[in-house]
Amino acid sequence: METKEILRSIREKNNLTQEQFAERINVTRQAVSRWENGETQPNTEMLKVLSKEFGVSINTLLGSPQTLYCQCCGMPLSDDSMISHEPDGTFNEDYCKWCYTDGNFVYKDKNTLIDFLISHIPNPDNQPETARHKLYDSHLSMLKHWR
Repeated sequence: METKEILRSIREKNNLTQEQFAERINVTRQAVSRWENGETQPNTEMLKVLSKEFGVSINTLLGSPQTLYCQCCGMPLSDDSMISHEPDGTFNEDYCKWCYTDGNFVYKDKNTLIDFLISHIPNPDNQPETARHKLYDSHLSMLKHWR
């Protein structure tokens, strides 16, 4: 979906008129109309306001143009419910809610995360723990949080 369709969908899901939607985010009804007609798009700051006000990630507001991955564990963030939040309620689209909660990282170091992965990810080929540790370490080392 395009941004214009997403915004209309959000407004309709919240049972708001264009006027009510505009009042809620402090813009004019005409601005909302132009967004929904595809004439213009909200700027970066307005995307942040919309994200916070309606609980939708900026990536989703933009039509999910990219696949997000947790920059701590590497898990695909395929749904907004998986994305972490800052203490003020805004989305932090860099991390999953399991690695970053209430402004804090759950895993204090990479080895703690690797130990968790080794104990929770199936090992159908019965690889030795040292080999699995090395594999996870090499993958995690490419992520922003562990560089």
